[in-house]
Amino acid sequence: MNDERPPTPPEPEKPRSGFTPLGTTPSPPIRPRAGHTVHSGPELAVGEADVRSEDRAEFVTGTSLSRDAWRRLLKNRLAVFGMITVAIITLASVTGPFLIQRFTGLTPDYIPADIAVSKSLPPFSAPDGSFSWLHPMGTDTQGRDLLARVLQGGQISLMVGVIATLMSLIIGVSYGAVAGYLGGRLDSIMMRLVDVLYSLPYIIIVIVLMSMFRSSQTARGQLIMLFVALGSVSWLTMARIVRGQVLSLKNQEFVLAARATGVSTPRIIFRHLVPNTIGPVIVYATLTIPTVMLTEAFLSFLGFGVAPPIASWGTLTTDGIQNIAIFPWQLVCPGVTMGLTLFSLNFVGDGLRDALDPQMRKGF
Repeated sequence: MNDERPPTPPEPEKPRSGFTPLGTTPSPPIRPRAGHTVHSGPELAVGEADVRSEDRAEFVTGTSLSRDAWRRLLKNRLAVFGMITVAIITLASVTGPFLIQRFTGLTPDYIPADIAVSKSLPPFSAPDGSFSWLHPMGTDTQGRDLLARVLQGGQISLMVGVIATLMSLIIGVSYGAVAGYLGGRLDSIMMRLVDVLYSLPYIIIVIVLMSMFRSSQTARGQLIMLFVALGSVSWLTMARIVRGQVLSLKNQEFVLAARATGVSTPRIIFRHLVPNTIGPVIVYATLTIPTVMLTEAFLSFLGFGVAPPIASWGTLTTDGIQNIAIFPWQLVCPGVTMGLTLFSLNFVGDGLRDALDPQMRKGF
């Protein structure tokens, strides 16, 4: 008996891939395609073929960290209000005395020769009691225009805050970065010195420094000494902040690579580590400026601040406190201007802290 089985039909030939890993076509494609775009899924992308998705994709524009932080800062309304207010007060303080002298002939130190005019006038008042635009903030007890003196005081107070803060940044950033990177016994000695200075009331140190050089200084020299005294005692917190940042960064890969390639220690500290601590430094700097301005006002109240004839917001508020019962505008005008500036600087500092904090990105 012949057991004949029907012949097995041949298996259909599997379609060959239209592309090889090198991107060549050994055989014609199954179906022709139009254009230069291959419509396929990402799992079929092979070799050097130019594969794009059939669906239209959305292109995402890249952004930098600084631009991202600036965008988050602009969403903070209080920070924007603070920046606008500080900009307006700074511009008015710089250009205001010059414009007042040009259009009215009044300077911050001008004392009228007429006895009837050299007295304290309320805001928008003339010597005869009528309405006048000549003195929008009134005058002081010697007849000097209070608006011109407030704007001049803004120049001095802002200058004291900015210059003393820059000095504290230079000292604190350098001190903290060196201590954090070198570490060991040197770090312990340097930070124990910071602890000793922290235990002393820094306002007492400033008063001692101002008293030592006060007798032989002019008004401008005493102002420079005030810059030095305030800047030399306000760097302690900055040193601690930068030291903590450097301790967390000095074992990162980019520092190890720089050390392996023979980069010198000062270059590693100030070229690679310090720029990576710029976020906390900027935030603390914006919060240090109002603190320094308040300290200057307190020193002026005690008689150790800016010396006459130079005026600051601290000296103006001191004079206003003495006459608050009779001439309240002498305290209200410089006090409100100074308070508005300090609040605005604090708003800017808080906004920068939130904008530069990576943990706050999801909140905006």
